[in-house]
Amino acid sequence: MAQENIATHNEHKSNSKRIWQVFGILSVVTIVEVILGIVRPTFLVETSIVSMHLLNWIFILLTLYKAYYIAWAFMHLEHEKKSLRRAVVWTGIFLGIYIIFILLTEGNYVYEVYKNGFIDWNF
Repeated sequence: MAQENIATHNEHKSNSKRIWQVFGILSVVTIVEVILGIVRPTFLVETSIVSMHLLNWIFILLTLYKAYYIAWAFMHLEHEKKSLRRAVVWTGIFLGIYIIFILLTEGNYVYEVYKNGFIDWNF
């Protein structure tokens, strides 16, 4: 009797439904990104938040969502303990925020230097 419970518990179940679900969600997000990239709505391009167009922020957020969802589904984070999930996710979020901050700060500096002319460091 105990042997039957072990055998039924260890059966392999198909994950094809889950794979198609993940494929669908990632496809929809990618299609939205492509459509926004082609259409480029004027109100998203003309609106700026923290020195960057709203459309760029939408692209960053959708990309972070896709990265999180890929980790959630394919790294099987949904089945892990809450502490491990938080350690992986929060590390990625803080690293992403740091990289975005560096890119915006340095990109803005390069833009200002290029716009105003190059700095002559010879005194």
